[in-house]
Amino acid sequence: MPTIVKTPSGTWKAVIRKTGFPTTVKTFRLKRDAEDWARRTEDEMVRGLFLQRGPSERMTFEKAINRYLAEVTPTKRPFTQVGEKRRAVPLTAFFGKYSLAGITPELVAEYRDKRLAGEDRARDGKPRPRAGNTVRLELALIGHLFTIAIKEWGLGLAVNPVLNIRRPSPGAGRNRRLAEAEERRLMALVDDYSNPMMRWIVRIAIETSMRSSEITGLRKGQVELGKRVVRLLETKNTMPRTVPLTKVATELFCEALAYPLRPKDWDLIFFGEPGRDDVRRPYAFNKAWLEIKAKAGLKDLRFHDLRHEGVSRLVEAGLTDQEVSAISGHKSMQMLKRYTHLRAEDLVGRLDAIDRKRNGR
Repeated sequence: MPTIVKTPSGTWKAVIRKTGFPTTVKTFRLKRDAEDWARRTEDEMVRGLFLQRGPSERMTFEKAINRYLAEVTPTKRPFTQVGEKRRAVPLTAFFGKYSLAGITPELVAEYRDKRLAGEDRARDGKPRPRAGNTVRLELALIGHLFTIAIKEWGLGLAVNPVLNIRRPSPGAGRNRRLAEAEERRLMALVDDYSNPMMRWIVRIAIETSMRSSEITGLRKGQVELGKRVVRLLETKNTMPRTVPLTKVATELFCEALAYPLRPKDWDLIFFGEPGRDDVRRPYAFNKAWLEIKAKAGLKDLRFHDLRHEGVSRLVEAGLTDQEVSAISGHKSMQMLKRYTHLRAEDLVGRLDAIDRKRNGR
């Protein structure tokens, strides 16, 4: 039987003590509300539906996301850590003051729609719609936060609100290829850049289809010039792979490894200048990349498009999907197809060859 007592401040405290359950206490402004809550909570205990909601009602989203970033995010890969810290900013701005118990599917859907419409306005007051994939990744973060809160933090949440809403489509993927004239302009600027590492990184990206993080994180022991392979130990999909090198890629790695300004005791192939802590880190080339592509008139080109270009060239060269996947590291053929957009004009010649063979000419 619950106990209802009046507190010195004039509120009403409901206390439930039931064998097999923790003592549960909640305070209300009205006695009627305290009685209703106590009756409903005891009924849930009897039917095996009771959840200790107090912790989830006291913990705000801001506190929860900070705990997630401190405890869960560091267990993930560096690239993922950076992305989650970035995505936590708009999530905190919208949900920060809500308790976890107060975040409903309707509220999450409202966030989704406002982000897609760009209603969280920029400084100039103009809407800035976010891409569907951007919002989808933000929802994935809040969804995993609720999963951890339910399974590991024991916050007494009845349901993960993200599971009950429609998520935006990731989109069809980019289809940006380099035209010959564009490649000439880009490579001319890359080759003339003051730091030769810029040239090596850009050209290796196209020759090997490796991601930027995979290239800049390479160490000397991973490159076997005799066998003409690069052994990647840490990749985006966590699966190690061995990348075969073209003759051009092999020559580029030879130049990079023979770079006379390389510190003798340094293992990174593409290294930057020492930071304030006197520690060298991988070469941060993004600022130079933005300047070069702007000069080349290719502002819409992303560095990841070079991987796209490299994979597409492998397909055009006649390699099978399995062979290309082994080189690029795509886990599924569906993901691989997003990167292999063959030029229709390049397929015309193949169709002509089929016709000639069919007609015996």
